[in-house]
Amino acid sequence: MSEPINFIPFFLAAVVLAFTPGPSILYVMARTVAGGKADGFASTLGAATGGLAHVAISAVGLSAVLFASAEAFTLIKYLGAAYLVYLGVRTLLQTEFSMRTPRLRATGGRRVFFEGALTEIFNVKTALFFLAFIPQFIDQTATLMPQFLMLGLICVLFNMLADFTVVLGTTRLLPFLDNSPQAARYMNRGAGCIMISLGLFVAFAQGRR
Repeated sequence: MSEPINFIPFFLAAVVLAFTPGPSILYVMARTVAGGKADGFASTLGAATGGLAHVAISAVGLSAVLFASAEAFTLIKYLGAAYLVYLGVRTLLQTEFSMRTPRLRATGGRRVFFEGALTEIFNVKTALFFLAFIPQFIDQTATLMPQFLMLGLICVLFNMLADFTVVLGTTRLLPFLDNSPQAARYMNRGAGCIMISLGLFVAFAQGRR
């Protein structure tokens, strides 16, 4: 298990980042508008399946890195912390906050599911985020793979919960987000501050060990 001092910021950051509007939430909204709740739920399950694939692949890869060199794994954690700070700064510097959803046509639940899964599997940004985010909360002295799988599963579950909430509330959320760019701005800035704080926190914590 990861150290308790690190699990609390992990839990908070995972929840906030999951519920921060982004491309995934907009895609789920668009699918819900085009094909109703059935397509919305199908796209959510597809994206979650793709996320689980990223978690499994990353767990295997990082286990191999730790087995080969503990120093290399530590380097990955520092690079991951730097990447989180970079993402946060880029989010804060973002000047456009469009929450317009793409226009999609209904294509059926099965196709939507596979489309969502493939889109997430081939999303390089998702892979980089898991590699940067999850290692920050892993106890390097304990068995790595079970920790990574557990934390990765928690992230995927939070994302699913956020997407399910979006599906159920799309009729109310969509007009609000379309007409409130300021809301998107505040959400993006909040997420940016969290990522920067998280990156600095884990880098400082590592430096004290």
